[in-house]
Amino acid sequence: MKNTTSFALFLLCAFFTSYLPSATGAFVLDSDGNPLENGGTYYVPAPNNCGGIEYTTSGNETCPITVVQHHDPTCKGFPITISSPARIRYISEGLNVNIGFTFRPPPCAPSSLWTVLKDQSEHPDPYEGVILPVKLNNEDNNNNTVPGWFKIQKLPLDFITTYYIVFCPLDQSPCWSVGSNFDQYGNRHLVVAQFARRPDIEFQKLSYASRSTHSSA
Repeated sequence: MKNTTSFALFLLCAFFTSYLPSATGAFVLDSDGNPLENGGTYYVPAPNNCGGIEYTTSGNETCPITVVQHHDPTCKGFPITISSPARIRYISEGLNVNIGFTFRPPPCAPSSLWTVLKDQSEHPDPYEGVILPVKLNNEDNNNNTVPGWFKIQKLPLDFITTYYIVFCPLDQSPCWSVGSNFDQYGNRHLVVAQFARRPDIEFQKLSYASRSTHSSA
């Protein structure tokens, strides 16, 4: 009984320790140089690549659950909330986080959180390797998601505050980058892939004025 209790306490300690800032890197900074707030709302454009991130329909979908990058570099996309289950104020590099759209997901998508799917039917190119689409969850893909966490990593350049996102499955598979993959119509789908075209992104904090505008839309 004593051994069982000790093992349970060990697992509990390991769970909480994995979320401590000391187990991760420096704070992720927004475009103003301020740390990203846990649960904060941001635009996530890719200034050297394309615009911000939003959701749309793809293929035969009738519900806009496909996460894409806007092709226009001047478009900021939809506001995004980044949160960690840890009781911390700021987001650190390498911390396990949830990422999701902030305002009003489509009625057919009960959650605005990003999920990664096992299905590769939309991306059959054998030269690209394994490609997993990033979607909003709905009843059609409830049993087809890959459990895991997103993490934010900084580019290895000290003089810029641009980052990239990786996805780490819970089954201890290697973390892969979140990148973009073009479909036949030129849309940039967000995907998790070993050889993803990784966009370098930044985080622009959503102002209260913008928040009010979106909330009343």
